[in-house]
Amino acid sequence: MLATPTLLRRELERSFPERPFEVEFWDGSRLVATAPGGPVFRVGGPGAISHLLRSPGQLGIGRAYVSGLLEVDDLDAAMSLLASWKPPALNAAGRVRLALAAIPAVGLTAPARVPEIELRPRGERHSILRDRRAVRHHYDVSNEFFALFLDESMTYSCALFSHGAKTLEEAQEAKRELVCQKLGLEAGERVLDVGCGWGSFVIHAAARHGVCALGITLSEPQAQLARERVSAAGLDSQVEIRVADYRELSGQSFDAIASIGMVEHVGSVQIDDYAARLAALLEPGGRLLNHGIARLRHGDPDAGPFSERYVFPDAAPLHLARVLAAIEHAGLVTAHVEGLADDYIETLNRWIARFDQSLDRAVELAGAERVRVFRLYLRAARNGFRVGFTGVYQVLARRPAPGAGPSF
Repeated sequence: MLATPTLLRRELERSFPERPFEVEFWDGSRLVATAPGGPVFRVGGPGAISHLLRSPGQLGIGRAYVSGLLEVDDLDAAMSLLASWKPPALNAAGRVRLALAAIPAVGLTAPARVPEIELRPRGERHSILRDRRAVRHHYDVSNEFFALFLDESMTYSCALFSHGAKTLEEAQEAKRELVCQKLGLEAGERVLDVGCGWGSFVIHAAARHGVCALGITLSEPQAQLARERVSAAGLDSQVEIRVADYRELSGQSFDAIASIGMVEHVGSVQIDDYAARLAALLEPGGRLLNHGIARLRHGDPDAGPFSERYVFPDAAPLHLARVLAAIEHAGLVTAHVEGLADDYIETLNRWIARFDQSLDRAVELAGAERVRVFRLYLRAARNGFRVGFTGVYQVLARRPAPGAGPSF
């Protein structure tokens, strides 16, 4: 049977009488917008409808988009639409009508293929083995791929523009120095960087403040490049890069710990253990700087299926209150909290612009599916800060010295 979108188009028109968007189907037919200026979605074939029927909601839409069967002419306009448009609620009968209308749009075509880059994490959630697989799914693309949109230091976290920086490079250097200043680093101190990425913070801390630093990451390609950068900076005697999980560190102690953009991967089940283990690694009087994205709304799910399968498997930003509670339960004393959401919006603006200027090379390095994921994920992250869904916070805490009592 020939797949035809005619009935589906008519039912969509009936279900959504006000439409600030347009839909173009593979046969040339259109569901026209009722208001100007909105995005145009292009349904490239019956496979897109097949994805939606097999996995209704975000996952089906995500699969259709990642595979290239669903395209949009303006991703930024689509993000704005998702944030502002309130579609009418469909009753059970309306949902049934839409599903029935979608069947002729699929016809007798074979089920659409799930995109190759989709990851379905297996094993115990937030076990060391599963966390390694989840983190590597995002980071083990290629170092060159990330270099397309990051600054020269390869810092993959919020930059600091609010202190006067003009370029992304200046803003990332300002953020690294802010962390060093908050931690009060002094020459000869031992510093741990949890989730060190490509080594930008440990290199900065060692070169500028004379510390000895250990950086840990779960990504071997990251670690390899980080070691090369450490050697190029002449810091082999001060900096070590290790592929390790924070739960694998024992028998060591540090004067200061920085965790920058890593806590989002910990999860609600592990957050107390995470804080306790970092606290145990600190010398009495030692300092912890925890920098991470936090959810602002209560009652929302941890993460959507698109992010779970394609972006950051098992990652779920927690509420700031939950992170603070874990830090306090670990015996640390919170000294300072600072929000940097506006800085992250501007950071993402710069990343998006750089990435969009290098799309052809990005496809060569990582394939069209992953490029679609990153174009959407970077914009969705920015939108989360813009609409108040997420924030980003630096929390400075200290481990009390022995015998320290309350002060009044």
